[in-house]
Amino acid sequence: MADTTTPNATRTDNPKPVLRPADPRFSCGPVKKYPGWSWDAIADAPLSRTHRAGAPVARIKESIERTHALLELPADYKVALLPGSDTGAMEAAMWSLLGQRGTDVFSWDVFGNRWTYDARDELKLKDLRVFKTEPGILPDVAQYDPARDAIFTLNGTAAGVWVPDLDWIADDREGLTLCDATSAAFAVGIDWSKIDVLTFSWQKCMGGEAQHGMLVMSPRAIERLNTWRPDWPIPGLLQLHANGKANMGVYEGATLNTPSLMAVEDYLAALKWASRIGGLPELIRRREENFAALDAWVQGADWIDYLCETPAHRSPVSVCLKYTDPAVIAAGAEAQWELTKKISSLLERENAALDISMHRASVPGIRIWCGPTVERDDLAALGPWLDWAYREALDAG
Repeated sequence: MADTTTPNATRTDNPKPVLRPADPRFSCGPVKKYPGWSWDAIADAPLSRTHRAGAPVARIKESIERTHALLELPADYKVALLPGSDTGAMEAAMWSLLGQRGTDVFSWDVFGNRWTYDARDELKLKDLRVFKTEPGILPDVAQYDPARDAIFTLNGTAAGVWVPDLDWIADDREGLTLCDATSAAFAVGIDWSKIDVLTFSWQKCMGGEAQHGMLVMSPRAIERLNTWRPDWPIPGLLQLHANGKANMGVYEGATLNTPSLMAVEDYLAALKWASRIGGLPELIRRREENFAALDAWVQGADWIDYLCETPAHRSPVSVCLKYTDPAVIAAGAEAQWELTKKISSLLERENAALDISMHRASVPGIRIWCGPTVERDDLAALGPWLDWAYREALDAG
């Protein structure tokens, strides 16, 4: 519940709001931990043990199995724990799977740009098509060619744009679909028949520690590993092959390097919390309520609006907002970044909101997380504080 303590207003023409978010953490990554989290959640972590011992392996296997169940994956899909967060998981998939056929990359976000760079400048794929747009605009996914491999981000964390459905992916495709879902997994429904490879990190929707990534592989993706190996060198941390075939050990609790068993325990605690409250349907419901609470404020605000102008493409998870006040727009991007800095500083000083600045690789504005670990009442209380901080920042020059 929101804190009803009335802070002292410093000015009568711009009084501080009465209600304050009970928890001010609205960062888009790492995100807020689940309600009720405490250090006790990781008290039983098998610390100072080798990750190859019985108890640690059991914990890792349990995290894999609970992930499989919570995401409602098909029985024949596999899950692995990989180093390097979502970036490590996606790059492992790219380094190990691509090159057999042409590749299409759809990019509109800083992370999609990362996969474009990897495909073009690191792997130097010979048959590569890039469909790139500016932040706030979804590329034309209808350009997808089912004979080719495809890489796309399900939810653009730094651009406020998501892919609202996967109907554009053919059921009888020949290529593989590689999906970066790091800020979508556990927050939206996913049609797994359209996905061959999916990656995410613990630090996003589940509020885990920023350490490891998860890799979901379809039978078609496993078959690609068994029948294809690229001709480029693959670093050990990105290596999904073993003896020329798919390394099946990683789907049974083995890891490519030493994991943090403390972070594993923390992720397990989040998975158990999600199961207790009702699983994936409840996580999605919470996210929907959260977005509705924030959207109600956005619709009435006269100085800010969604970065994405197409309602169907607006992310309901990582909400990105741009300035609309003509005077602010006329001042230019650097002045807008300075305004964002002032707003963020004011809200942090008041403990009303933390880490809400837009990603620097995007456009100036505000970015707010609406994932399932955040409380609806806190988002409802946040809007008036944003209005207050905006007016204060403008008056401060």
